Amino acid sequence: MALILDSLQISLDGSALFSPVSLKVSAGQIVTVMGPSGCGKSTLLSSICGNLDPGFALSGTIELGSRVINDIAMEKRRIGILFQDDLLFPHLDVFGNMAFGLPPGLSRKERQQRISSSLAMADLSGFEKRDIATLSGGQKARVSLLRTLLAEPEAILLDEPFSKLDKQLKHNVREFVFSQIRKLAIPALLVTHDID
Repeated sequence: MALILDSLQISLDGSALFSPVSLKVSAGQIVTVMGPSGCGKSTLLSSICGNLDPGFALSGTIELGSRVINDIAMEKRRIGILFQDDLLFPHLDVFGNMAFGLPPGLSRKERQQRISSSLAMADLSGFEKRDIATLSGGQKARVSLLRTLLAEPEAILLDEPFSKLDKQLKHNVREFVFSQIRKLAIPALLVTHDID
């Protein structure tokens, strides 16, 4: 499974945001696109996940596996995205937040097993009933990633997901995220302005 961008370009009112982008992200590989704020990095990710604002025009192709996904609805692309904000639901506990990412049709027992084993993998065993407000920044980041991965994406996009964490926590969470991507062997595209 690879994510391939072929001459991908985004324009606004006839002006290109950036030169055409062509790249291949192989399974388990993490490719970083760097640039200053406002240069179109997040817009690039929006085009890949199928959430490009109507004012923008897209040219080129986006392939995932053997499918060209340019015209496929966002919810059918099988692409996960992780933002700098964890976007967890404050009215749900950790279990409820993670269950939101699970595919439909699982039994209650299967849902419990998948969530418990995911939490154990992230050193968060026993956190199922924890209130989101009681979690640290690093714990929220891990729960957000686990929820994204429980949806079984075929690729993952990372939009500055570590930028709000302090230096040591940033390093630890980044290593955890990257190890999970490699373990699942899915392509990942990270956009950032952080040279580290």
